[in-house]
Amino acid sequence: MADKSPSIILASASLRRKELLTKAGYKFKVFVPDVDESAFFSEAITPCEYAKRLALAKAKNVAGRFADCLVIGADTVVDFAGQTIGKAADAKQAEQITRKLFSGPHKVITAIAIVRLSERIEIVESASTTVYPKKMTDEQIAKHIKSKSWQDKAGAYAIQENGDEFIEKIEGSLTNVMGLPMELLQRLLKRIGD
Repeated sequence: MADKSPSIILASASLRRKELLTKAGYKFKVFVPDVDESAFFSEAITPCEYAKRLALAKAKNVAGRFADCLVIGADTVVDFAGQTIGKAADAKQAEQITRKLFSGPHKVITAIAIVRLSERIEIVESASTTVYPKKMTDEQIAKHIKSKSWQDKAGAYAIQENGDEFIEKIEGSLTNVMGLPMELLQRLLKRIGD
């Protein structure tokens, strides 16, 4: 098991990521990165590459202020037939995304970047989980949009909040779909020896 020293910083505003790290017993501080996510988007790169670039940008942004700390950045996107689906900007977009994603299987990809500038550590890897959704009725979609639980969530839904209602099954890591694949994170931290 990795040494759970407080020299870890989570470069994320996500309450879910904070909760997953806390439950796993890690001691860490949270510092929200100042990164314009839209500046990294391009139709020319894959959803996985987009998530990796953004996770690394978040980690580096915070690591610049804490050179001796191990900074963890993460980014979650949904890959729908090769198309990158991020967070919905408003209710209308959330409805469009929900209708698209709940029409068939899609992949949730979370990239993790770990950076420690003082030791020139820079690792970026990702995990992918296939999600098989249940068909949602118009009434369920309307209720979901009205609930606003889609806000600030990749793919406009959170499996931990309504998973049983929306999801038939998943193949891969559940914590990945929640925003931080703990199995991958623990492997990476073990590799660093921190």
